[in-house]
Amino acid sequence: MRHGIAWGHMDRRYWGGEEGGEMSEETIEEFQEERERLNEVVMRYAGLSMKRFYGLDGQVYRDGALPASIKELLGLVSSFVLRCDDCVKYHVVRCHEEGVTSEELEEALAVGLVVGGSITIPHLRRALDAWSELDGSGKGGGTEAE
Repeated sequence: MRHGIAWGHMDRRYWGGEEGGEMSEETIEEFQEERERLNEVVMRYAGLSMKRFYGLDGQVYRDGALPASIKELLGLVSSFVLRCDDCVKYHVVRCHEEGVTSEELEEALAVGLVVGGSITIPHLRRALDAWSELDGSGKGGGTEAE
């Protein structure tokens, strides 16, 4: 399944061991492989309700009145404000696949930062670190906050 919920948070290996801990260091490729594996586990147990939810999730991000790239930015900001690292990473990847520019991503994350406050800064760092891996720049560029 190409599109679905970022269920990786169910796997304790992603977390530092404490509730609300940081996601472990992993490449985008490792993240995607583990996410796919976990989605397969979910689908083995999923009843009709879960399958319908996954289907709805896949459909809502398709082009419509809003292009898919904007919908992915909306998913990113929502996940960012909710502080779901797996979800943020998933939407960063999808934004990249949908052709979102670095400038668009930064503006969307700036909205999330204003809405979510300073508690989202660790998630901002990880989101931009994932973006820098995808765009090949290594470490994130731009200006740093003092």
